[in-house]
Amino acid sequence: MDFDNNAFKELLDSIRFVYGYDFTDYAEASVKRRINNFMTVNNIAEIDQLGKMILKDEKMFEEFIQQISVTVTEMFRDPPFYKSIRENVVKRLATYPIIKVWIAGCATGEEVYSFAILLKEEGLLSRTLIYATDINQKSLQIAKEGMYPLENMKQYTANYQKAGGTRAFSEYYTAKYSSVLFDKSLKQNIVFAPHNLAVDKSFNEFQLVVCRNVLIYFNQKLQNHVINLFYDSLCPFGFFGMGNKESLLFSDNKPCFEDVDRKQKIFIKAK
Repeated sequence: MDFDNNAFKELLDSIRFVYGYDFTDYAEASVKRRINNFMTVNNIAEIDQLGKMILKDEKMFEEFIQQISVTVTEMFRDPPFYKSIRENVVKRLATYPIIKVWIAGCATGEEVYSFAILLKEEGLLSRTLIYATDINQKSLQIAKEGMYPLENMKQYTANYQKAGGTRAFSEYYTAKYSSVLFDKSLKQNIVFAPHNLAVDKSFNEFQLVVCRNVLIYFNQKLQNHVINLFYDSLCPFGFFGMGNKESLLFSDNKPCFEDVDRKQKIFIKAK
């Protein structure tokens, strides 16, 4: 479906004005594709009609946000990234009496629990605070519950083992019927909270910020804004991890980061 550009921009401006969600600097093709999918599923023919519906119906708007901000995720996704965290970052984190980690754009939480498991195995979870944030309230609720399909565990177990896991992955969850529930001990030091990377400010100082496979949905302007936000959120010599298809190329602060593992996109704030 081809959108009229004026109607498309008016929709995004209205959403920003009424609800405070700013999608104006998201990658346009991705946003249009997701809006089109939402309209098709809900039998909405015109973008003007969509605007009228979601601006009047908050429940429908929540469903719309779920569609627009949905991300593909899995536990220990890209295992070499986690293995590199173990080998190149953990020892430095261990020097801090209290460790603060920000998982930005955490989606439904698989990455959050991956880090909780990794830090537990490295003996650091008990003195770590993990802040897990996302724009999507429904995804955050799934993350808080820590319940995932049993059928995913085979892939997650393989990822965990490749990522350098030291125990049996099944020790971390309880299976019941077609779902698994991750152990409550992993949640004790996790704070789940809404945060909009496009408009919200930094809220703490962190030793590690991880935001993977999120920046690819933003245009260059928003990528720059968000990377600068992470830079401001890191302590001196704090670490930053991003997705393997993402880059610091468009950041004003690119010269302030040095490679820890260039291939796995792990950097240190050096200036």
